[in-house]
Amino acid sequence: MEDARRLDQVLEADGFFVRFLPTLDGRTVAEHFAEALEFEGRAIEIREYAPMLVPGILQTPTYAREVLSSGYPPKSDEARDKLLVTRLERARILDNFDSPKVWVLLDEGVLRRSIGGPAVMCEQLRHIVALGESRRIRVHVLPFSVGTHSLLEGFVSLMRFEDLPPIAYAEGLKSGRVLELPSVVQQCQDIYDHALGDALSHRKSLDLIRAVTEDYEHEAQRAQHP
Repeated sequence: MEDARRLDQVLEADGFFVRFLPTLDGRTVAEHFAEALEFEGRAIEIREYAPMLVPGILQTPTYAREVLSSGYPPKSDEARDKLLVTRLERARILDNFDSPKVWVLLDEGVLRRSIGGPAVMCEQLRHIVALGESRRIRVHVLPFSVGTHSLLEGFVSLMRFEDLPPIAYAEGLKSGRVLELPSVVQQCQDIYDHALGDALSHRKSLDLIRAVTEDYEHEAQRAQHP
């Protein structure tokens, strides 16, 4: 209930989450992601590459709401907010400092694509920087200057477990697939490592994210004082 009240305040949702909480009888996600969600909750290490959007477990409430509002066909407010509740709940795996270990590889386009406007992006990028500075996650950015790289085909998440073989999850438009065949998972891991070799270091990535955040801050200020 405390979380619900906080979400209502942050999102100016007029009490929606407090009213919605008693009816929540399960997590709502895209059908193709349901299996991967179960794996995500058990993982001791998650390594993700994001080509277009901030990964779900790192999204702030306002950023996530903008993303979930943009789909087609349009969702009702109720359907969107059910998805939002699940997405924000996923982020709570970061509450435990020690597990899972999280490595995030971001295309520079993730930083430059203005989702929800400069104020939303400032909040989102500051959140990523805070997680990186606190050593909760390691973040690497693939700059535009790299050009082609081995992960151009799209989003991938690599997960390791204490009691299961590692898996990979690859996602595209309205589709996603959990990959469990050991040889295929190893190929995905090799491809990820190859792209990681082209990325900026953790420190330089945080410097770039801070610089982009400053650009959004100036943009927001100009909008307020034209």
